[in-house]
Amino acid sequence: MRHRIAVVGSGPAGLTFARVLHRHGYPVAVLERDPAPDARPPGGTLDLHEGLGQLALDKAGLLAEFQALSRPEGQAMRILDADGTVLRDWQPRPDDRANPEIDRGQLRDLLLGPLDVQWGRGVTQVVPGTRDGVLVHFADGRQETFDLVVGADGAWSRIRPAVSSATPHYTGVTYVETSLDDVDTRHPDLARLIGDGSVAVYGVNRALVAQRNSGGHVKVYAQFRAPLDWHTNLDLADVEAVRSSLLALFDGWAAPVLDLLRHGTAFVHRPLYVLPVSHTWTHVFGVTLLGDAAHLMPPLGAGANLAMLEGAELAESIATGPGDLDEAVRAFEEQMWARAGRWAKITMAGLERLVSPDPAEALALFDQLQPS
Repeated sequence: MRHRIAVVGSGPAGLTFARVLHRHGYPVAVLERDPAPDARPPGGTLDLHEGLGQLALDKAGLLAEFQALSRPEGQAMRILDADGTVLRDWQPRPDDRANPEIDRGQLRDLLLGPLDVQWGRGVTQVVPGTRDGVLVHFADGRQETFDLVVGADGAWSRIRPAVSSATPHYTGVTYVETSLDDVDTRHPDLARLIGDGSVAVYGVNRALVAQRNSGGHVKVYAQFRAPLDWHTNLDLADVEAVRSSLLALFDGWAAPVLDLLRHGTAFVHRPLYVLPVSHTWTHVFGVTLLGDAAHLMPPLGAGANLAMLEGAELAESIATGPGDLDEAVRAFEEQMWARAGRWAKITMAGLERLVSPDPAEALALFDQLQPS
């Protein structure tokens, strides 16, 4: 008898899990609170690593399609001093496919494929251990039971409380995101500054990072250490007020660098939260977590990759394992916790060095990752 399986959340983790199960002929209910795939902006670009995100796509039978969509040139990375001096300029080799970039929206559409997502089905709570399985409560008042509920619903997961009392805590680092459109035509000087991939500038406890997406779209991230309530006297909906505040924060930096903020079209406040490093829980029959719901960590290139591989591995264990669903979940959790714990330590240490009192720490970190 096939198990009744639901995954909550249609991000990279949930969709990869569902897509691999679908490839093996297993039905799965994908429950998503958003009313449609395009209900919210999909976010920026992701670099998918050969041994993580790309491996997950291979397990889903989607690697060739990913390679056709991805941008290997997006692996380029340039680091500037605050005065505009180029300190490092790494360019990928023509055959380098270690970490090619793909827009989140393109990845979502690739993973969606034939999946039948139940849009507009917000989950408010899950209750394990009922007579009929795991009881799922929906925002519209309805209820449904499943043999396994997988929480892939992100940082503020509604599924996590069923297995863990942990909640995300603020890192002390805030991002403010803005964007540039049609950069090659409208801002050619900035297009040259950014190059084919990313440009980063590091100062004392602050940084500016710009990253190309496809179609001439660029995401810009102002990063700085500040109290969570740093914006108490600032209306975050007032674009010009936020712009002025950021320009003051980066006062004295080179004019071309500050143009990344001057030409931003809107600003989004993104304080960085994380779960405790090495977050684990006592196994709960019928419920588990993937991705940010399980191990929220700084956004330094690992999170989505881990989430996708976890989704693929759990799906494969269920579809090709000996048939004991709970045994497959238990084994998966042990493997996930060990790997995610290592990456959480790496990314937390990386955040400390990238937004640091000593800007040389950021440069040294990149030199370790991409030797000159």
